[in-house]
Amino acid sequence: MYSFIVPLYNRPDEIDELLYSLTKQNYNKPFEVIIVEDGSDNNATEIVKSYNDRLNIQYFLTKNQGAGMARNYGMQQAKGTYFIVLDSDVLVPANYLKQVAEALKEKYTDAFGGPDAAHPSFTPLQKAINFSMTSFLTTGGIRGKKKGVGKFQPRSFNLGISKNAFEVTKGFSAMKIGEDIDLSFRLWKHNFATQLIESAFVYHKRRNTIDSFFTQTYKFGQARPVLNKKYPGTAKLTYWFPSLFIVGFIMSSLLFVVGCWQFIVAYYLYFMLLLMSSLWYNKNITVAFLSIITTLVQMTGYGFGFLKAIFKK
Repeated sequence: MYSFIVPLYNRPDEIDELLYSLTKQNYNKPFEVIIVEDGSDNNATEIVKSYNDRLNIQYFLTKNQGAGMARNYGMQQAKGTYFIVLDSDVLVPANYLKQVAEALKEKYTDAFGGPDAAHPSFTPLQKAINFSMTSFLTTGGIRGKKKGVGKFQPRSFNLGISKNAFEVTKGFSAMKIGEDIDLSFRLWKHNFATQLIESAFVYHKRRNTIDSFFTQTYKFGQARPVLNKKYPGTAKLTYWFPSLFIVGFIMSSLLFVVGCWQFIVAYYLYFMLLLMSSLWYNKNITVAFLSIITTLVQMTGYGFGFLKAIFKK
C-alpha cells in the first residue's frame, strides 16, 4: 500500500487543495494520507477533518522540528510499504498514483522522483517561476530530465521511498535545506537505486512573490557547498554556473556603462532565447517577460548563496 506523507506548517489553504486533488485519484487500490502539522500556529485541524469520509487519512500535531523530521515522523506512523513524500503546495493529477504504480511495476527502484509543472490556474508569476526552475536553459532543467547530469536526485516536493530504504537510511537528516539531496547520497551509499518517473508529475505552486523566491534559491545555493563537503567527490563544475553567470552579468553591465558593449551582447542573446522559449512553452507574453526576471532572481539568489557558503567554509 502507498502512503502519502505531507509535512505542513501554517498552510491550511494549501493542504485543502492538495487533499481535494487526492480525492480524485484514478486508482482502484487503497492508499493512505499522513499529514504532520509541524508546530503550526495556524493549523489545519478542521480542514483535515472534513476529508475523513473521503480519504484514509491520519493527522498528527507535533512540535516544530523542520520538514525533514516531520516527514520522518509521518513515515514512522505509516502503514504502507512505499511512501510518497509531497510538499503541501502541490496539486496531484488524477492519474499520478496510477503512473507511479505502473512505472514501479515495470522497473522497481527503492526510491523515485517526479517532475513538476505549472497548473493552468497558477498566476503568471508562478508560471514564470516554474519555467525558471525547470527549463533546460537554466540550472533547473537538470532536475527533471532523464538526460540530466549524473544519477537522478529526487526532490522532496515529489519523492517516493520504500519502507525498507527508509528504515536503512533513517530517512531525512536534520538539514533544513538540501535534505532531499542528502537523502539521495545516502540511498546510493546503501546501494538503493533511484529513478525519475517522468509521467508522475505534480503541479507545484512554489513561491508566489519575488522576495520569497529569492530567499528560497539563496538557501539552495548555501546548501550545495555544505553537501559537497559532506560528500567528497560529488561536487560538479555546473554548480558554479549561477555564480559565474551573475558575476559575469554584473561585470558586463559595468563595462557597458563605460562603452564596452561586446560582453553584454551575450547576455542579451541569452535573455532573448529565454523569452522565446518561455513564450513557446507558456503561450503567454506576460509569463515570457516575467521568466527573464525570475531567472535573474534564481541565478542571483543561488549564485550569491553558493559564494557565501564557499567563503564561509
